Amino acid sequence: MTTLLGMSSLILLILLLLLIIFLFSFIPVGLWISALAAGVKIGIFTLVGMRLRRVPPAKIVNPLIKADKAGLDVEVNQLEAHYLAGGNVDRVVDALIAAERANIPLPFERAAAIDLAGRNVLEAVQMSVNPKVIETPVVAAVAKDGIEVRVKARVTVRANIDRLVGGAGEETIVARVGEGIVTTVGSAETHKEVLENPDRISQTVLSKGLDAGTAFEILSIDIADVDVGRNIGAQLQTDQAEADKRIAQAKAEQRRAMAVAREQEMRAAVQEMRAKVVEAEAEVPKAMAQALREGKMGVMDYYYMQNIMADTQMRDSIAKQSPELFKGSTATPESESQQDKQES
Repeated sequence: MTTLLGMSSLILLILLLLLIIFLFSFIPVGLWISALAAGVKIGIFTLVGMRLRRVPPAKIVNPLIKADKAGLDVEVNQLEAHYLAGGNVDRVVDALIAAERANIPLPFERAAAIDLAGRNVLEAVQMSVNPKVIETPVVAAVAKDGIEVRVKARVTVRANIDRLVGGAGEETIVARVGEGIVTTVGSAETHKEVLENPDRISQTVLSKGLDAGTAFEILSIDIADVDVGRNIGAQLQTDQAEADKRIAQAKAEQRRAMAVAREQEMRAAVQEMRAKVVEAEAEVPKAMAQALREGKMGVMDYYYMQNIMADTQMRDSIAKQSPELFKGSTATPESESQQDKQES
C-alpha cells in the first residue's frame, strides 16, 4: 500500500513538473519580469495573448523597453499591429529614437508607413542627419564642335522624411543628373568651354530642380572628373564619306553592268543582222537560177558576172598581200643608190 502511494506521489510530482515547464515555456515569465524591472507595465495575459496570436513576445517587449527608456510614447498594440502587418518593429523603434535625438519630427504612424513601404526608415533618419554622397557613372556627352566629353559627378543628398512614401529613389536622381550633364555639354559651343568651367554643369543641373518628386533633397552637385573622349564629329563625317563612297561604287557597278548588258545586246543584234545577210545571200543563187529559167538573164551575162567576181576576188587578194610584201622588204631607195655607186 505504501508502495502504491509512493508511486502515485511520484507520478503527480512529475506531472506537476511537466505542467510548470509547459507554463513557463508558453508564458514568457522572463520577459514579464524584465519588463517589470524596466518599469514597463505589461500584463502577463497580454503576453499569453501574443503567444496565441503567434506573435513572438520578445519582438514586442524588447523594442517597447527601448522606447520607454528613450521617453517615447509607444503602445503595445501599435507595435503588435505593425509586426502583424509585416513590419520590422525593432528598426522602427530605433528610427524613432534616432529621430527624437536629432530633433526630427517623426510620429510612429509615419515611421511605420515608411517601413511598410519597403524603405529602411532607420537609414532614412540617419541620412537626414548625415547626408549621403551618390557617385554617378561616367556620362558621355557631345559638344557642338563634335568632341565627346566624359563627366563623372558626385551628388550630395539628404533624405526627405515627408516624401519617403511614394518618392522616387536614387536611380531617378542619377538619371536626372545624367540628363542635366548631357544637356549642359550639348549646349556648349566647344568642349573647351566645359573644360574651362566645370561648375557650369553643376549650376545648370541644380537650377532644374532635379529632386522634385523624389525622396531626397539635393544639397550639392560636384564634378569629380572631366575627360575628353573621341572626336564624334570627325568620326561621323568619316562614316558618311565611307557610305557615300560605297553608294558611288554601287552606282558605278550598276552602270558598268548596264553597259555590259547593252554590249551583249548589240552583239546579239549584229549576229542577227549577219544571219539576215547570210539568208539574203542564200537567196541570190535561187534568184539567178530563176532568172536563167525564165530567160531574163542570158548565159553570157552569167559568165560576164562570174568574170567580174573573179577579178574582184583577185584584186582583194593582191591588196591583202601587198602590205606583207612591203613589210618583208628592208631595202630603201638610198641604200639602193649607194649600192649602184659601189658597183660602178
